[in-house]
Amino acid sequence: MAAVKAITSRDNPLLVRLRKLAGDPSAYRKLGEVWIEGDHLCSAFLQHGGVAPQAVITESAWEQPSFRELASRADTVAVVPLTLMAGLSTLESPAPLAFALPWQGQGTLQPNAPTVVLDRLQDAGNVGAIIRSAAAFGFSQVVALKGTAALWSPKVLRAGMGAHFGLNLVEGADETTLAELKVPLLATSSHAAQAIHQVKLPWPSAWVLGHEGQGVSAALLQRCEQALRIPQPGGEESLNVAAAAAVCLYESARQRA
Repeated sequence: MAAVKAITSRDNPLLVRLRKLAGDPSAYRKLGEVWIEGDHLCSAFLQHGGVAPQAVITESAWEQPSFRELASRADTVAVVPLTLMAGLSTLESPAPLAFALPWQGQGTLQPNAPTVVLDRLQDAGNVGAIIRSAAAFGFSQVVALKGTAALWSPKVLRAGMGAHFGLNLVEGADETTLAELKVPLLATSSHAAQAIHQVKLPWPSAWVLGHEGQGVSAALLQRCEQALRIPQPGGEESLNVAAAAAVCLYESARQRA
Protein backbone atom coordinates (compact mmCIF):
# COMPACT_ATOMS: atom_id res chain seq x y z
CA MET A 1 0.00 0.00 0.00
CA ALA A 2 1.25 3.47 -0.90
CA ALA A 3 2.59 5.75 1.81
CA VAL A 4 0.43 8.90 1.72
CA LYS A 5 1.57 12.29 2.95
CA ALA A 6 -0.16 15.68 2.82
CA ILE A 7 2.15 18.54 1.86
CA THR A 8 1.14 22.17 2.30
CA SER A 9 4.48 24.01 2.18
CA ARG A 10 6.00 25.25 -1.06
CA ASP A 11 9.43 24.80 0.53
CA ASN A 12 8.99 21.08 1.08
CA PRO A 13 12.18 19.38 -0.28
CA LEU A 14 10.17 17.09 -2.58
CA LEU A 15 8.37 20.01 -4.21
CA VAL A 16 11.59 22.00 -4.54
CA ARG A 17 13.16 19.07 -6.40
CA LEU A 18 10.12 18.51 -8.61
CA ARG A 19 9.95 22.19 -9.58
CA LYS A 20 13.51 21.93 -10.88
CA LEU A 21 12.56 18.78 -12.77
CA ALA A 22 9.45 20.29 -14.36
CA GLY A 23 11.02 23.66 -15.10
CA ASP A 24 13.81 22.51 -17.43
CA PRO A 25 13.10 20.25 -20.45
CA SER A 26 16.43 18.46 -20.06
CA ALA A 27 16.61 18.44 -16.25
CA TYR A 28 15.80 14.73 -16.20
CA ARG A 29 19.31 14.02 -17.46
CA LYS A 30 20.86 15.73 -14.43
CA LEU A 31 18.31 14.70 -11.82
CA GLY A 32 17.70 11.15 -13.05
CA GLU A 33 13.92 11.53 -12.92
CA VAL A 34 11.15 12.05 -15.47
CA TRP A 35 8.04 14.14 -14.75
CA ILE A 36 4.77 13.00 -16.37
CA GLU A 37 1.48 14.85 -15.92
CA GLY A 38 -2.14 13.80 -16.33
CA ASP A 39 -4.11 10.63 -15.84
CA HIS A 40 -3.63 9.55 -19.50
CA LEU A 41 0.17 9.45 -19.31
CA CYS A 42 0.16 8.00 -15.80
CA SER A 43 -2.27 5.26 -16.88
CA ALA A 44 -0.19 4.48 -19.98
CA PHE A 45 2.92 4.13 -17.84
CA LEU A 46 1.17 1.72 -15.47
CA GLN A 47 -0.36 -0.27 -18.34
CA HIS A 48 3.13 -0.94 -19.67
CA GLY A 49 4.14 -2.43 -16.35
CA GLY A 50 5.79 0.62 -14.88
CA VAL A 51 6.12 1.21 -11.15
CA ALA A 52 6.09 4.84 -10.02
CA PRO A 53 8.11 5.69 -6.91
CA GLN A 54 6.31 9.02 -6.45
CA ALA A 55 2.83 10.32 -7.23
CA VAL A 56 1.65 13.89 -6.67
CA ILE A 57 -2.10 14.52 -6.59
CA THR A 58 -4.28 17.49 -5.77
CA GLU A 59 -6.48 17.43 -2.69
CA SER A 60 -9.66 17.48 -4.79
CA ALA A 61 -8.47 14.66 -7.08
CA TRP A 62 -7.58 12.53 -4.04
CA GLU A 63 -11.29 12.55 -3.17
CA GLN A 64 -12.17 11.04 -6.57
CA PRO A 65 -11.92 7.21 -6.63
CA SER A 66 -10.47 6.95 -10.18
CA PHE A 67 -7.63 9.38 -9.46
CA ARG A 68 -7.04 7.96 -5.99
CA GLU A 69 -6.71 4.45 -7.46
CA LEU A 70 -4.09 5.58 -9.99
CA ALA A 71 -2.11 7.56 -7.42
CA SER A 72 -2.22 4.71 -4.90
CA ARG A 73 -0.35 2.46 -7.31
CA ALA A 74 2.77 4.55 -6.70
CA ASP A 75 5.08 3.75 -3.80
CA THR A 76 4.59 7.18 -2.22
CA VAL A 77 1.79 9.71 -2.68
CA ALA A 78 2.02 13.43 -1.96
CA VAL A 79 -1.39 15.13 -1.62
CA VAL A 80 -1.08 18.87 -2.31
CA PRO A 81 -3.32 21.91 -2.72
CA LEU A 82 -4.06 22.98 -6.29
CA THR A 83 -1.89 26.08 -5.85
CA LEU A 84 1.16 23.93 -5.15
CA MET A 85 0.41 21.61 -8.08
CA ALA A 86 0.23 24.70 -10.30
CA GLY A 87 3.81 25.49 -9.28
CA LEU A 88 4.94 22.07 -10.53
CA SER A 89 2.90 21.91 -13.71
CA THR A 90 4.12 22.61 -17.23
CA LEU A 91 0.49 23.10 -18.33
CA GLU A 92 -1.66 26.24 -18.33
CA SER A 93 -4.20 24.35 -16.24
CA PRO A 94 -2.39 21.97 -13.89
CA ALA A 95 -3.20 18.28 -14.19
CA PRO A 96 -4.71 16.73 -11.05
CA LEU A 97 -2.18 13.88 -11.02
CA ALA A 98 1.50 13.44 -11.90
CA PHE A 99 4.25 10.87 -11.45
CA ALA A 100 7.98 11.27 -10.92
CA LEU A 101 9.73 8.28 -12.50
CA PRO A 102 13.33 7.10 -12.63
CA TRP A 103 15.01 7.97 -15.94
CA GLN A 104 16.42 4.84 -17.53
CA GLY A 105 19.41 6.64 -19.05
CA GLN A 106 20.33 7.23 -22.68
CA GLY A 107 19.25 3.73 -23.68
CA THR A 108 20.94 0.84 -25.44
CA LEU A 109 20.63 0.32 -29.17
CA GLN A 110 18.90 -2.83 -30.42
CA PRO A 111 20.71 -3.49 -33.73
CA ASN A 112 17.95 -5.46 -35.47
CA ALA A 113 14.90 -3.50 -34.34
CA PRO A 114 12.63 -1.61 -36.77
CA THR A 115 13.81 1.90 -36.02
CA VAL A 116 13.13 5.59 -36.51
CA VAL A 117 16.22 7.82 -36.49
CA LEU A 118 15.76 11.50 -35.59
CA ASP A 119 18.48 13.72 -37.04
CA ARG A 120 18.59 16.99 -35.04
CA LEU A 121 14.83 17.57 -34.91
CA GLN A 122 14.18 20.73 -32.91
CA ASP A 123 10.44 20.90 -32.34
CA ALA A 124 9.20 18.97 -29.30
CA GLY A 125 5.75 18.52 -30.84
CA ASN A 126 7.23 16.95 -33.97
CA VAL A 127 9.42 14.62 -31.93
CA GLY A 128 6.51 13.46 -29.77
CA ALA A 129 4.21 12.98 -32.76
CA ILE A 130 6.85 10.85 -34.51
CA ILE A 131 7.32 8.71 -31.40
CA ARG A 132 3.55 8.17 -31.37
CA SER A 133 3.52 7.20 -35.06
CA ALA A 134 6.45 4.83 -34.55
CA ALA A 135 4.50 2.92 -31.91
CA ALA A 136 1.31 2.96 -33.99
CA PHE A 137 2.95 1.48 -37.10
CA GLY A 138 5.02 -1.25 -35.49
CA PHE A 139 8.43 0.39 -35.12
CA SER A 140 9.88 -0.59 -31.77
CA GLN A 141 12.86 1.75 -31.46
CA VAL A 142 13.51 5.49 -31.77
CA VAL A 143 17.10 6.74 -31.92
CA ALA A 144 17.68 10.46 -31.37
CA LEU A 145 20.94 11.88 -32.69
CA LYS A 146 22.72 14.63 -30.77
CA GLY A 147 20.95 17.95 -31.27
CA THR A 148 17.45 16.45 -31.21
CA ALA A 149 14.91 17.79 -28.71
CA ALA A 150 15.03 15.95 -25.37
CA LEU A 151 12.93 12.79 -25.72
CA TRP A 152 11.71 12.80 -22.11
CA SER A 153 10.91 16.49 -21.83
CA PRO A 154 7.33 17.29 -20.75
CA LYS A 155 6.32 18.65 -24.18
CA VAL A 156 7.62 15.59 -26.05
CA LEU A 157 5.94 13.29 -23.53
CA ARG A 158 2.60 15.05 -24.00
CA ALA A 159 2.83 14.84 -27.78
CA GLY A 160 3.81 11.17 -27.54
CA MET A 161 0.56 10.38 -25.66
CA GLY A 162 2.08 7.43 -23.80
CA ALA A 163 3.92 5.85 -26.73
CA HIS A 164 7.26 6.36 -24.94
CA PHE A 165 6.55 3.54 -22.54
CA GLY A 166 6.26 0.84 -25.21
CA LEU A 167 9.39 1.71 -27.19
CA ASN A 168 13.14 1.37 -26.86
CA LEU A 169 14.38 4.98 -26.83
CA VAL A 170 18.02 5.91 -27.39
CA GLU A 171 19.28 9.47 -26.90
CA GLY A 172 22.53 11.28 -27.66
CA ALA A 173 23.46 8.94 -30.49
CA ASP A 174 26.01 9.75 -33.19
CA GLU A 175 27.22 8.13 -36.39
CA THR A 176 29.24 5.62 -34.39
CA THR A 177 26.04 4.47 -32.71
CA LEU A 178 24.22 4.22 -36.03
CA ALA A 179 26.99 2.01 -37.38
CA GLU A 180 25.73 -0.65 -34.95
CA LEU A 181 22.35 -0.81 -36.72
CA LYS A 182 22.05 -3.95 -38.81
CA VAL A 183 18.89 -2.84 -40.65
CA PRO A 184 18.93 -0.77 -43.86
CA LEU A 185 18.52 2.99 -43.53
CA LEU A 186 15.87 4.75 -45.61
CA ALA A 187 15.29 8.47 -46.17
CA THR A 188 13.03 10.75 -48.16
CA SER A 189 14.11 13.26 -50.77
CA SER A 190 11.97 15.44 -53.01
CA HIS A 191 14.57 14.86 -55.75
CA ALA A 192 14.42 11.04 -55.62
CA ALA A 193 13.41 9.26 -58.82
CA GLN A 194 11.25 6.63 -57.17
CA ALA A 195 8.17 7.25 -55.06
CA ILE A 196 7.79 5.53 -51.71
CA HIS A 197 4.91 3.31 -52.86
CA GLN A 198 6.74 2.15 -55.99
CA VAL A 199 9.51 0.35 -54.11
CA LYS A 200 9.49 -2.85 -52.09
CA LEU A 201 10.51 -1.52 -48.69
CA PRO A 202 12.81 -3.72 -46.60
CA TRP A 203 11.67 -4.95 -43.19
CA PRO A 204 12.93 -4.38 -40.63
CA SER A 205 14.37 -1.03 -41.59
CA ALA A 206 15.29 2.35 -40.13
CA TRP A 207 13.60 5.51 -41.44
CA VAL A 208 15.81 8.59 -41.05
CA LEU A 209 14.02 11.90 -40.46
CA GLY A 210 15.92 15.16 -40.62
CA HIS A 211 16.00 18.64 -39.16
CA GLU A 212 12.88 20.71 -39.89
CA GLY A 213 14.76 23.27 -41.98
CA GLN A 214 17.89 21.45 -43.17
CA GLY A 215 16.61 17.92 -43.63
CA VAL A 216 18.82 14.86 -43.21
CA SER A 217 22.52 15.71 -43.09
CA ALA A 218 24.51 14.98 -46.25
CA ALA A 219 26.77 12.54 -44.41
CA LEU A 220 23.83 10.60 -43.02
CA LEU A 221 22.02 10.61 -46.36
CA GLN A 222 25.05 8.88 -47.90
CA ARG A 223 24.66 6.08 -45.36
CA CYS A 224 21.08 5.41 -46.46
CA GLU A 225 20.39 2.46 -48.71
CA GLN A 226 17.54 4.29 -50.46
CA ALA A 227 16.21 7.84 -50.74
CA LEU A 228 12.57 7.93 -51.82
CA ARG A 229 10.06 10.58 -52.80
CA ILE A 230 6.67 11.19 -51.18
CA PRO A 231 4.31 12.17 -54.03
CA GLN A 232 2.65 15.54 -53.41
CA PRO A 233 0.17 16.14 -56.23
CA GLY A 234 -1.08 19.28 -54.50
CA GLY A 235 2.21 20.96 -55.32
CA GLU A 236 3.52 21.90 -51.87
CA GLU A 237 7.30 22.09 -51.60
CA SER A 238 7.55 19.82 -48.59
CA LEU A 239 5.68 18.16 -45.75
CA ASN A 240 6.04 18.82 -42.05
CA VAL A 241 8.51 16.23 -40.76
CA ALA A 242 5.96 14.59 -38.45
CA ALA A 243 3.52 14.25 -41.37
CA ALA A 244 6.26 12.84 -43.59
CA ALA A 245 7.16 10.36 -40.86
CA ALA A 246 3.57 9.15 -40.60
CA VAL A 247 3.45 8.58 -44.38
CA CYS A 248 6.74 6.64 -44.41
CA LEU A 249 5.95 4.50 -41.37
CA TYR A 250 2.45 3.76 -42.63
CA GLU A 251 3.78 2.66 -46.03
CA SER A 252 6.20 0.27 -44.33
CA ALA A 253 3.33 -1.12 -42.27
CA ARG A 254 1.03 -1.35 -45.31
CA GLN A 255 3.55 -3.30 -47.34
CA ARG A 256 4.12 -5.73 -44.47
CA ALA A 257 0.38 -6.41 -44.33
